[in-house]
Amino acid sequence: MSRTLPKSYHVKSFGCQMNVYDGERMAELLDAQGMMMAESADTADLVILNTCHIREKAAEKVYSDIGRLRREDGSSPMIAVAGCVAQAEGAEIPRRAKEVDIVVGPQAYHNLPELVAKAARGENALDTDMPAASKFGSLPKRAQQAPSAFLTVQEGCDKFCTYCVVPYTRGAEVSRPWRAVVDEAKALVDAGAKEITLLGQNVNAWEAEDERGRKQGLDGLIRALDAIEGLARIRYTTSHPKDMRDGLITAHGEIDTLMPYLHLPVQSGSDTILKAMNRSHSVGSYFRIIERVREARPDIAISGDFIVGFPGETDADFEATLDVVRAINYAQAYSFKYSARPGTPAAAMDDDFVAPEIADQRLQRLQKLLNDQQIAFNRTTVGRRTTLLLERDGKKPGQRVGKSPWLQSVHVETDASIGSLIDVDIVGAGPKSLAGALPERKAA
Repeated sequence: MSRTLPKSYHVKSFGCQMNVYDGERMAELLDAQGMMMAESADTADLVILNTCHIREKAAEKVYSDIGRLRREDGSSPMIAVAGCVAQAEGAEIPRRAKEVDIVVGPQAYHNLPELVAKAARGENALDTDMPAASKFGSLPKRAQQAPSAFLTVQEGCDKFCTYCVVPYTRGAEVSRPWRAVVDEAKALVDAGAKEITLLGQNVNAWEAEDERGRKQGLDGLIRALDAIEGLARIRYTTSHPKDMRDGLITAHGEIDTLMPYLHLPVQSGSDTILKAMNRSHSVGSYFRIIERVREARPDIAISGDFIVGFPGETDADFEATLDVVRAINYAQAYSFKYSARPGTPAAAMDDDFVAPEIADQRLQRLQKLLNDQQIAFNRTTVGRRTTLLLERDGKKPGQRVGKSPWLQSVHVETDASIGSLIDVDIVGAGPKSLAGALPERKAA
């Protein structure tokens, strides 16, 4: 059944920063078609659910979200399911949810305008292809930017961790070409970005040839971006220990625009579990990387990811994870209870599943330790003078919120404009954010 072409849209993105980036790019595609962004799904003609497939029951949550889009008069907007659940579920989605008009995977969203037109004509609008050709060349130039912007430089994964669906939903590791990345970075800065975060499933696996035909790793790219006038800050995430190469470690000590923050997931403190996860690193090799990074940049903040309750994890394995956390002393970290993803090798380890109540107890213990460490790290910055990049207004009149070099949110009273870089003194620390004050001016 045909329907009117939508005039407004709303994108709702779930999951990782790459999904946020993809959501922004989809919005730019629709803007280029003359569509207007709606403030909420309630008022949009087209709603895009940009989904994540990492956690348990991800698909079921999508169907719940689809149901909530039905309006009081019984109608629904045009609905597009995008992202990793779309890639994994494909044609099953419109079979289960008749309201869905479009299904588009993360490697095909550059075709979204064409799919919208097909859906309006009542035609099949499903695209989950993973073409070898880059989608990025089909995307419009970057629009006006907030002070901090995401830039995808690498997609996919060849690591095949036994718990992870990314290789199946995002495909093999692909690095975007040198010139394409540098040009997009320049466009972001021209559009107002002061900080760029380079994104990839394994961002430090990025490699390409530069304009002189020389093979470059992520450190070479960072050095090139460092030369862009107006770019004040560079970050990157998420990294894999296997790809933490010498040049990138050295760059942390040599490039001022590369912020002192490293997100490097270890996942477990047990070599037995790491092997079962197919993580391709050991606890010892992880420690050596962290030691070298801290030698290069002593003030660096270390962040990580942890999974508890992985099949076969014993009490001793879990205690080894706590030992790693205590030894590394994280500034920030993310921790999750293992959830089986259909089709992954770990999902077949039925005999070794950890009881849910035990996994819950372990997660609570781990999160308390990590939260205590985050608070302790935040408190170490009290009394320090640092530079903030102001990103948004605070809740109080005259208040701004900015990011410290260590990725902390800092609240400060200032009339400086959003996008400004200002010096502040850190005067207070909470579990999630800091309080800053403008330095007192000394009398002449």
